[in-house]
Amino acid sequence: MTSEAPVAPQKVNLRRPDIMAAVQAQVVTHYRSELVERIRANGGLLATDGLTVKLAKEFGFCYGVERAIDLAYAARKVFPPPKRIFLLGEIIHNPEVNDQIRGLGIVSLSPKPGDRELAQIASEDVVIIPAFGTEVETRRRLEEKGCVLVDTTCGDVMSVWKRVRQYSRENVTSIIHGKARHEETKATTSQATAYGSGHYLVVFTLAEADYVCDYIVHGGDKAAFLEKFAGAHSPGFDPDVHLRAVGVANQTTMLRGETEEVQRRIRAAMEKRYGAATLAEHFRFFDTICGATQDRQDALQKLLQEPLDLLLVIGGYNSSNTSHLAEMGESRLPTFFIKNAAKMVSKDLIVHWNQHDQREVETCHWLPDRPLTVGVTAGASCPNNLIEETIRRLFELRGVAVQALLRD
Repeated sequence: MTSEAPVAPQKVNLRRPDIMAAVQAQVVTHYRSELVERIRANGGLLATDGLTVKLAKEFGFCYGVERAIDLAYAARKVFPPPKRIFLLGEIIHNPEVNDQIRGLGIVSLSPKPGDRELAQIASEDVVIIPAFGTEVETRRRLEEKGCVLVDTTCGDVMSVWKRVRQYSRENVTSIIHGKARHEETKATTSQATAYGSGHYLVVFTLAEADYVCDYIVHGGDKAAFLEKFAGAHSPGFDPDVHLRAVGVANQTTMLRGETEEVQRRIRAAMEKRYGAATLAEHFRFFDTICGATQDRQDALQKLLQEPLDLLLVIGGYNSSNTSHLAEMGESRLPTFFIKNAAKMVSKDLIVHWNQHDQREVETCHWLPDRPLTVGVTAGASCPNNLIEETIRRLFELRGVAVQALLRD
């Protein structure tokens, strides 16, 4: 008896000119902001007596996010109801954008759907892979079903995958600077183990990197090491074996300076352990920081050099690149990480995200009645309409209608 061969995944061209023209019109309606464009044209400045808003030079949607959203909207245009469309997790890390996607009738599944969720997907259905990508095994199982796959994985993420696959083929362990539970990092670690005999270890903080460095140089308690990094290493990982040759990679949205410091410290540990003459046999590194992430970090760094009284960072609370912008601000001045304008309840109360406690907190008297200069930036997954709403609300709290400021 012969088994039936898997159905080949269907391929559809979603980027036809007629489809993309319709998509662009819809996306502009949902996310564009004339106010933000006018502020940008005015050098990023909007001011009145007593309140000045300075917008970072680079902020908001990046190309990868725009592409992912465009493809999701295009999928609905090409496959109108009653055609079923599913999405693995969230298209990006922004609640308002994901609400819009659900409003198109696109059903969200788990980022790594289990057997029960996969069982409801048929060969005639459409499944969208989000900008973060998906794990190798999940993609294989979807391909076996033969459904239409709309892959919106960011090109920068795929560049990281290329590196870790190379490490894997060369029996080099991938040390990934990132958040072990983040969808992008999970997808990347799956690439590290899917080809060849590769292994991986995820480090999030410089303290964790130092722990690894100490083990490389001096050895240590293997059981304690594996317990410390539980859930952040490959199956069968043995620090006594798999830390002999390592290559550093990263989640694309991490702080560049921190990733560079991770690689510098691990390189130094390898050189100390094995000597400079044989370093190339034990250490590899490629720059895989997302260009858009870096542009937004650089722009905020420049903005923070100007006189500011406080900073507003707008974006989804589970957005990695947005959280790093908030970290940058917190190190310099009062910073409030909010997901939308509604969090600015009044001039005496703001509800914002505390990254250290991973919860929303309230701050009173955050907008004092004196002349203020407020910096504004937003993560790569935040649309311009949410930035506009935040700026409008800020001026409203000072009794100023933004429209009056824009009159020629």
